[in-house]
Amino acid sequence: MRTHLAPVTAEPTAADLAAIDMEWPLIAAELDVLDAEITMLYAEDHGGPTVLDWRRLRRAEAGVTRAAAELADRTAGPRRAA
Repeated sequence: MRTHLAPVTAEPTAADLAAIDMEWPLIAAELDVLDAEITMLYAEDHGGPTVLDWRRLRRAEAGVTRAAAELADRTAGPRRAA
C-alpha cells in the first residue's frame, strides 16, 4: 500500500538561510573530519595510515572544536560582567 505524501513547496526563509550561514564553518569542519576519516579507511588497504594521515585527522578534529567554540560564543549573546 502506498501512502501519498504532500509535496514540499516551502522555500527556506531568510532566517533559515542565515542560520545555515552562521553554522557553515562548523559544517565545513565536520566535513573535513569525514574526509580525513575516509582517507584513513582507504589507507588501511595500502599499508595503513601514514603519520601525515594521522596529523590530518587530528587537525580536522581540532578544527571542529574551534568552530564549535566560536559558534557557541556567537550564539550565546553578550556576557554579563561578574
